[in-house]
Amino acid sequence: MSSFLEIVELVNGDIVLQRADGDGEPLMTIRFSDESKGYMPNGRLEVARAMIHAGIETASEMQFVKSELEEDDTETESHRILH
Repeated sequence: MSSFLEIVELVNGDIVLQRADGDGEPLMTIRFSDESKGYMPNGRLEVARAMIHAGIETASEMQFVKSELEEDDTETESHRILH
């Protein structure tokens, strides 16, 4: 399984995030409505790239916060004294 990802525009106009080796289903699919396509006839790929980047960044931040909270819970439990 490839650890590299690529953003590809499909024939039907959908933009997908997929493994570079093409194995498996796309990890993410972005589909713009006909109306929104009218607003950005040449910029859909750039908008999709920004959306994917923001999503990955947010997911990474959420994972960091989750691990920090779990670490705080562990530290709190180790400082408790049971009598």
